[in-house]
Amino acid sequence: MKTLKIATYNVNGIRSRLPQLLQWLQREAPDIVGLQELKSVDAGFPLAELHAAGYGAVWMGQSSWNGVALLAKGCDPIESRRGLPGDPRDTQSRYIEAMAHGVLVGCLYLPNGNPRPGPKFDYKLDWFARLQRHAQHLVALPHPVALIGDFNVVPTDADIYNPASWRRDALLQPESRQAYAELLAQGWTDSLRQVHGERRVYTFWDYFRQHWQRDAGLRIDHLLLNPPLAARLRDAGVDRWVRDQPHASDHAPTWVAIGASPARGAAAASAKPRRGDGGAEGKPKGGKAKKTPRTAASGAVASARKATRTKRKTTASAAETASTPKPATKTTRAAKATKATTPKAQTPKAGKPRAATEAPPKPARGTKRRKPPLLPPGEGGA
Repeated sequence: MKTLKIATYNVNGIRSRLPQLLQWLQREAPDIVGLQELKSVDAGFPLAELHAAGYGAVWMGQSSWNGVALLAKGCDPIESRRGLPGDPRDTQSRYIEAMAHGVLVGCLYLPNGNPRPGPKFDYKLDWFARLQRHAQHLVALPHPVALIGDFNVVPTDADIYNPASWRRDALLQPESRQAYAELLAQGWTDSLRQVHGERRVYTFWDYFRQHWQRDAGLRIDHLLLNPPLAARLRDAGVDRWVRDQPHASDHAPTWVAIGASPARGAAAASAKPRRGDGGAEGKPKGGKAKKTPRTAASGAVASARKATRTKRKTTASAAETASTPKPATKTTRAAKATKATTPKAQTPKAGKPRAATEAPPKPARGTKRRKPPLLPPGEGGA
């Protein structure tokens, strides 16, 4: 089986960006695609054009706003859920879930949350809490699962060109970052960060103030993998060339490459970070990448994982201590008595050793030499 490519792309209006979408599908040929911000009712979804390009689709449209879809190359995705559970009053088209090519994929468009404070930010956090509850079920499934889409969260300061200029935005708020960190702590792998380590990778460039030309980007589009799928992670990146096209979306397609079986040794979560930012242009602008600062989001994930490791070490240490006998530290009276009454062995004085052929010493003067006794017949030497 070949490598499976899963991608997410906020098209920012599927009718107006259809030429760019079809061009990207033809050139990159992803197997599964999650689309966000369709900004079209169901009847306006371009199913015929996508079928002609070789893709089946399920979608959930909404007039002028929101809208999500899942595409599958060479087959029709099998829809399993439409809308995020937990609030029957929520009618916004932000979540769709389907099975394709052996992977269960949840495609989401998380609320932006601006302006804050206010009802829009409250809705963002409530929606995030519902996502966490549903994701807790998905991450534990024994088969491959991916959560992909526009999360509208910048996880750390390393995921944005200039944190200070966006500090008041809902995308960088501690509550948003904490919610994302808690999602990862469930066991999800942030695939793009896993592959590229601490290097800066962007998926969104605002239309204003030449953000694209200055590479002043943010990372808000994510592909999260549950453990069975993360073990097969081979690569991840961003198709930056799409953002450079005329009339492009302010997002670029973001993708992961999945192998047919788990990587050798450790899971692909231990993949060596690559140089560059995953885009076609290679090395990002701005020189050397900075190390990821410790934030509320990254700290929460680290604390959750550290607590688990500490618990395991404490349990193992207690078991080892219980099974190891204590060495004796006191000498018994019997041992002391034996030591006191035992004579010390005499050590012979060092001297010149006598040769094996040396004649025996002569007897002292006045000493009568004795004759050796006669041996009976048959008892002599050889």
